[in-house]
Amino acid sequence: MNALASTAARRAAPPDYHRRMSETGGVREVKSAARTVELLELLAARGDRPARLQELSDELEVPRSSMYALLQTLIGRGWVRTDVTGSLYGIGIHALLTGTSYLDSDPRVRLVRPYLDEASEALGETIHLGRLDGRDVAYLATRESHEYLRTISRVGRRLPAHVGALGKALLAERPDAELPEGPYEALTPRSHTSRATLLADLMEVRARGYSVDREEGVSGIAGFGFALRYDTPAQDAISCSAPVARLTPAHEARIVAVMRETRARIESTAPRATGSVDWR
Repeated sequence: MNALASTAARRAAPPDYHRRMSETGGVREVKSAARTVELLELLAARGDRPARLQELSDELEVPRSSMYALLQTLIGRGWVRTDVTGSLYGIGIHALLTGTSYLDSDPRVRLVRPYLDEASEALGETIHLGRLDGRDVAYLATRESHEYLRTISRVGRRLPAHVGALGKALLAERPDAELPEGPYEALTPRSHTSRATLLADLMEVRARGYSVDREEGVSGIAGFGFALRYDTPAQDAISCSAPVARLTPAHEARIVAVMRETRARIESTAPRATGSVDWR
């Protein structure tokens, strides 16, 4: 291919072509594999709302016949499930098994879990471990409080990084230039929706050493997030969530003290470079 043809080909590439090439180390993406992953991610994102064939075909811009064949293949392997009529589709049990394998094989998760138990016992509040994944934070472990109702913080949940204590603690570990332009999605009336207000908040996070979320992600719940600096930049963070109705100044001070100590203990025992697999 001559230089002119090569330039034309680059200009004709889909908008996300160069990003995907970068993410795959310059290797051309396998279309069938990408389509399978996109389908599974779409079904997972729908949660308890099963999808019909036409919906999936339209959303992913795939012909009905191709989508049907892909669904049947994944049903046969346990990655997708269908109802008794064969007209509704949802994520299958093998997605859970693979997710569990991820948690079981991750040395950081195994390291942090006992400390979450101790912090939850000491504070009587809900404690989380989360990991930055693009612009979101994924919950990897949670110890629920027995004192109040669930905060929808189950393992596997994802939240935009700008709305919660975990995410803001991790965003503060990164240069401001990496922060995307707004406006941002609002999950509650207190969520940050502009880059300017979020940047101001992150400056305060860096100054005090931890993040504070006052009903930004869940109404009625406050959170305190602490980045775990065993990686640079930090990928993981821990947080404590508590109902604002019982968050006195004394209790807040105790939460911060216990979580600071918990972070220090985790970081002091985190394994250093040992020749083991260094996941990226």
